[in-house]
Amino acid sequence: MFAAHEAAAPGQPRGTALLVPGFTGSKEDFIALLEPLAKSGYRVVAVDQRGQYETGGPRDESAYARGELVLDLLALTDALSERGPVHLLGHSFGGLVARAAVIDHGPERWASLTLLSSGPAAIEPGDAAKVRMLLDAIPLMDMESIWQAKADLDAPEETPPTSDPVIEEFLHRRWLATVPEHLMAVGGQLLTEPDRVDELAEVDIPVLVASGGTDNAWPVPWLDEMARRLRALRAVIPDAGHSPNAEYPAETASALVAFWDSVR
Repeated sequence: MFAAHEAAAPGQPRGTALLVPGFTGSKEDFIALLEPLAKSGYRVVAVDQRGQYETGGPRDESAYARGELVLDLLALTDALSERGPVHLLGHSFGGLVARAAVIDHGPERWASLTLLSSGPAAIEPGDAAKVRMLLDAIPLMDMESIWQAKADLDAPEETPPTSDPVIEEFLHRRWLATVPEHLMAVGGQLLTEPDRVDELAEVDIPVLVASGGTDNAWPVPWLDEMARRLRALRAVIPDAGHSPNAEYPAETASALVAFWDSVR
């Protein structure tokens, strides 16, 4: 069973969208998108991947191999596709899983593919170094100790005025609920992901490459070039960073609805 958030306006939806989160994320990363997308007429389902937050998983790294995560995505899509093909969106690492599903299993299940802040290959060296630090720590420390160490490293000299203790408590709870072996397996994939852009370009499916105006995991010029190679539509939310879905949900939802409407 996969934990999910679902939203839809009354009546017949214009389409169904499946939203897949990234590394250290969960379905809650899309909370702010659900209402505007539903109000636009779409049925929207955001899920945890296996091992994330409220969707459990085994304490075995092999359970989180790319092929296993893709099979989960196929099962979720098939469960949602009673009214036709599903619009597939993957954020960050979720985009790598989504594109693997489309490349390896064909485009027939999906009406479109959106790669949201998800790049062509492995993440850039600066973020890769942070992921390596995490992967080195997981076998040696418990999740609570890692959380506290991360908090100490990330803490500003003064608490920002926008800091929300409710959100901080949720992030802490989500971190502790995430299966460590999921993080180990997925982190390793982020460090070694091959460039599969040309393979995706051969698949007959409409693609949107969307991102913020800045991105630490995959620099925006990388995303621009990927969109060119894919002959894909490109949407940029100028003031957003790696998570426009959370930072600027109204603008992100508008870009998604325009794309989905164009391929209905």
